[in-house]
Amino acid sequence: MARLFLVRHGKIEGGDGLYFGYSDVPLSHDGIKQAEKLKSRLSSEKIEAIYSSDLSRAQKTAEIISSAHNLKVSLNPELREMNFGLMEGKSFDEIQRLYPKESRIWFASPDLAAPGGESLKDLAKRLKSFLSILNKSRPEDSILLVSHKGALRALICLLIGLKLQDYWKISIDPASLTIVETYEKGAILQLLNDTSHLGLTC
Repeated sequence: MARLFLVRHGKIEGGDGLYFGYSDVPLSHDGIKQAEKLKSRLSSEKIEAIYSSDLSRAQKTAEIISSAHNLKVSLNPELREMNFGLMEGKSFDEIQRLYPKESRIWFASPDLAAPGGESLKDLAKRLKSFLSILNKSRPEDSILLVSHKGALRALICLLIGLKLQDYWKISIDPASLTIVETYEKGAILQLLNDTSHLGLTC
């Protein structure tokens, strides 16, 4: 495929510690500043294409970064966050209190979905569909993907051959950068969850 720059969107409005998947929550003021720092970080990179989740927090992050490269952002619903169903907009503690049995099983198994939402396997299935687009890329291309915490964790598992159960072992912070070099027979994780470009101000 290509060299992949994987970016999580910046901080969102009122979203600290809450599970927002399909909910379309905007970037906060700090999130916009974080996206500007990502723009500076990536401005010297030669990027051939930019793909983003169609949710506004990812789209806005991608558009800020793309302004340094004069590229159009391609919006892809396959890059959305996991759909958390009835758990949307709730904290971990709320989820455990309201859905004790469901949450215990959901966190333990990639096969089971949150009530009214997606399973980890469902998320992986649509990400695999997106990867078929990237398979058409030239090996020398560099491609930017802007997505969400859960989607990026699942994507990393798919790319480097981890089990989906290892999804929970990967940390992806707001406005972080991860770099994966992809090859015909595999991929190498070069950089994971780097936020050095943010400094101490966000």
